[in-house]
Amino acid sequence: MPQQAAIAVHAYDSDANLDGRTDDEQEHQEPPQTKAQSRTSKIRSFRIRTVSTFVLIGSFLGFIWSGHVPLMVMIFCIQFAMVRELFRLAQKAQQEYAIEAEQRQGRRGLRKAKLGSSQQWYFFGVAAFWMYLRFVKNQLVVEITSSAKLAHLFGWVMRRHSLLAYSLYTAGFVTFVLRLQKRMYMYQFGQYAWTHMILLVVFIPSSFFVSNIFDGLMWFLLPCSLVIINDIGAYLFGMCFGHRKLIQLSPKKTWEGFIGGCITTVVASWYLAGFMSKFKWMTCPRTDLSVYSWLDCEPDDLYKQTRYSLYEIEDAFPQPIPDYLDYWRQHGLGMQHISPWLTSIGQFSFTACPMQFHAVVLAAFASIIAPFGGFFASGFKRGFKIKDFGDSIPGHGGMTDRMDCQIVMATFSYLYFNNYVARETLAVGGVLTSMLQLGPDEQLELFSKLANILAGDELLPEEFVHDITETIKARADALSSRSCNASLQHTC
Repeated sequence: MPQQAAIAVHAYDSDANLDGRTDDEQEHQEPPQTKAQSRTSKIRSFRIRTVSTFVLIGSFLGFIWSGHVPLMVMIFCIQFAMVRELFRLAQKAQQEYAIEAEQRQGRRGLRKAKLGSSQQWYFFGVAAFWMYLRFVKNQLVVEITSSAKLAHLFGWVMRRHSLLAYSLYTAGFVTFVLRLQKRMYMYQFGQYAWTHMILLVVFIPSSFFVSNIFDGLMWFLLPCSLVIINDIGAYLFGMCFGHRKLIQLSPKKTWEGFIGGCITTVVASWYLAGFMSKFKWMTCPRTDLSVYSWLDCEPDDLYKQTRYSLYEIEDAFPQPIPDYLDYWRQHGLGMQHISPWLTSIGQFSFTACPMQFHAVVLAAFASIIAPFGGFFASGFKRGFKIKDFGDSIPGHGGMTDRMDCQIVMATFSYLYFNNYVARETLAVGGVLTSMLQLGPDEQLELFSKLANILAGDELLPEEFVHDITETIKARADALSSRSCNASLQHTC
C-alpha cells in the first residue's frame, strides 16, 4: 500500500543494489556524466524521493485516522493508478499489431475496430462494481435501510447485485464481438486478453484488502506492514552479509538477505501484532459506512491476552500445523531420547494473544511467498525492457512497482482470515441482507413476528404492534380480493 512506497524508500528498497540503483535501472544506464553532474543528479533524486516519502507517510496516517471508508477510497485510487499504468503498457505491447492493422485498414479503420481505452475502463468499472459491492454489501444495506426512499431505490440492486454485474459484463462482451473486423483479429483479441489479464491478476486480488479493512483495520495494516518489514530486513542483511545469489531475475538478491528478511519479519510480527491488538480502532469490525465515527466493541478473544504453556502453543496455530507437530512428537526421529527433556520444559508458560500466532503465519508468507510477486514484476519489466511501470510516485516509479508484493499478500490474508479466523457472527447488515432475499409477504410476516417479540420484551408499545398487525392484515385482504377479481372464477 502507500506506506510501502513511503517507508521502503530507495535506501530500503529490496530491489536496490549497493550503488543505489535497482537491477532494472542498471540495464538502462544513461550516457556517462561528469562527476559534478552525477552528484547533482543523485542529490536531486534523493530530494524528490524524500519529499514524496514524507507526503505519502502523512497521507497514509491521515487515511488511517479517517477510518475505513476513506481507506477503501484510497485502495480504489491505488488500483486505478496501477490499472492505468498497465493499460498503457498493453498499448505498447500491441504496437506491432497496431501498425500492421493500420497498414491494412487505415487509421480510421484502426480507431473504429480497436478495443479503445473507453471499453477497457468499462470492464474496469464492471469489475469494481462487482468486487466492491460484494465486500461492503452488509454495510451498505445498513445505510440504505435508514431511509424508505433509499431502500426503494437500491433494494433491487442489493438483491440482484451479481446478476446485474454479469449483465453489464455481457453488454461489454457483445459490444466487443460486434466490433470485430477482418484482418484485425489478432490486435483486437490481444487488447481484450490484456484487459482481462490485468483485471484478473492485479485488480481483483488487490480488492481483497477492502474486505480485510471492514473485518478490522489490523487485517489490512498488519499484512501490509509485514511486506515492508521484509523488504527492509532483506535489504539490510543482503547488504551486510550477502554472497550467494538467490534468483537469476534479480542478481543482487541473496540467500543471506532472504533468510535474514524472513527472521526479521517473523520476530517483528509477534510484537507488532501484540501492539495492534491493544486498540479497538484496529480490532473492531466496521458494520456500517460511517466516516469519522469511533468504534466501540467487546474485544474478541482473538485479541485478549492468554497464558500458554509450551504444550499448548501448537493448539494456537491453525490446522494442519498442530497435527504435524503432534505426529512429529510421537514418531519423530530421535524423539525417544529428547521426550524427557521436552517434558521438563513443557511446563514453562508465557502470556500472549492468539492473534500473535496468526501473525507469525502471515509473516512466514510475507517473507517466503510474497517476494515472488516482486520477482514476477521484475521479470515482466525485463521482458518489456522498461525501468518502471510508470511515474505515478515521484522518485519511486509507478504504483505497480510499489504494490507487486502487496497484491500477493492481499489475497492470502483474505483467504487466511476467512478460513481460519472468521467466526459466524450475526450483525444487522447480515440479517438485512438475508431478509432482502425473502418475498414481500414473507418480509411482512417476519416484521410482524419481530414486532411481537419486541413488544413482549417491552421494547415496543402494544398499540404500535396492533397497528402493524392491522396494516398487514388489510394488505393481505386487498391482495386476496384483487386476485379473485383477476382470476374471473365464480367460486370466489
